[in-house]
Amino acid sequence: MVSVPSQPSKEIQSEQKGADIGPARHAKWWYSTFHTVTAMIGAGVLSLPYAMAYLGWGPGILMLLLSWCLTLNTMWQMIQLHECIPGTRFDRYIDLGRHAFGPKLGPWIVLPQQLIVQVGCDVVYMVIGGKCLKNFVEIACTNCTPIRQSYWIMIFGGIHFFLSQLPNFNSVAGVSLAAAVMSLSYSTIAWVACLSRGRIDNVSYAYKPISKTDLLFRIFNALGQISFAFAGHAVTLEIQATIPSTPDKPSKIPMWKGALGAYFINAICYFPVAIIGYWAFGQDVNDNVLMSLQKPSWLIASANLMVFIHVVGSYQVYAMPVFDLIEGMMMRRLNFPPGVALRLVARSAYVAFTLIFGVTFPFFGDLLGFFGGFGFAPTSYFLPSIMWLIIKKPRKYSINWFINWGSIYIGVCIMLASTVGGLRNIIADSSTYSFYT
Repeated sequence: MVSVPSQPSKEIQSEQKGADIGPARHAKWWYSTFHTVTAMIGAGVLSLPYAMAYLGWGPGILMLLLSWCLTLNTMWQMIQLHECIPGTRFDRYIDLGRHAFGPKLGPWIVLPQQLIVQVGCDVVYMVIGGKCLKNFVEIACTNCTPIRQSYWIMIFGGIHFFLSQLPNFNSVAGVSLAAAVMSLSYSTIAWVACLSRGRIDNVSYAYKPISKTDLLFRIFNALGQISFAFAGHAVTLEIQATIPSTPDKPSKIPMWKGALGAYFINAICYFPVAIIGYWAFGQDVNDNVLMSLQKPSWLIASANLMVFIHVVGSYQVYAMPVFDLIEGMMMRRLNFPPGVALRLVARSAYVAFTLIFGVTFPFFGDLLGFFGGFGFAPTSYFLPSIMWLIIKKPRKYSINWFINWGSIYIGVCIMLASTVGGLRNIIADSSTYSFYT
């Protein structure tokens, strides 16, 4: 067992003091609600019926319910650990990782997983933002000349070259609030439209008629798509860092209040979309349920526009911690002076990287599965539980001890299965795909 230092390491303290843009601690509890909603309820909700098509009714609903409960528990753990040492706030996932695993081992365990989540989300949002903008224009303007999907993704990326210059979380609060409202709106449109349309003719809930090997890998990928839908943990500490804290009113109280609100919204979005979308289309549902819906055209166009607006905000929520990391590294190692020039260089380079990656690999469903397993399962399912066991040391064989070890085992299984499934499907789909079309 890794020993826990009684005080945070000097390395943590020095990085917090040396950060150019420390968190502005004046956010309200409802800020945490819509930031968490924006971070968690992304375009992945639209792929849940597709995941159900490979898992089936019983396993699909069970996996959704289990993920909701387990990740709510790990969210609570992250919030409690934010100030697990009186007088010290672990404002970033990596800071808590250093405290739990030690100053040398911590960054190697936590930072790669967090970056995979944040960068992976931004790549996926590049893809879905461009696709939804393309769908909106094609539905709204049937006489317009179609243009390549790659160009739509580039238009989406162009927006972020400007928005990325906003300095911190509080400066994107308006964008994040709009994104949270949009996520609730398009999720509602998706399941209401499916319910109004009714079941397609000859709907089938049997497993798809594909080879057993292909079906197995698709099931693995479906697990990753579900874990992608519970992705807010990677920015939980950064969000909590914006909330003021005093001994009488610690930040964990308003943050938990906001998290509960976010998970309530999560439930009323995820479960109806997954269940009703699968009920309406069965095994024939698209990896984006909006693509399976054709009428009414104005409503589907509106939903696609809402998804576009939402992923604009979600991209910024996940990019902000990466911006902080890149800028801090450039100041420490390259002696780059803080200011507008630093933001322009560091943030534009990051946006360009995610744009190029998204244009090159626009496989929405497969990307969800791969990143969901490789990055989201660790940060949302089992890394918080491991750190809780190390720091809090619950009594062996107690209920708390069993819940944490259960989360760890389930999370590791999801990570291994969905990473393999997602990677295999990306390779299989890319073999028949014409790049940059």
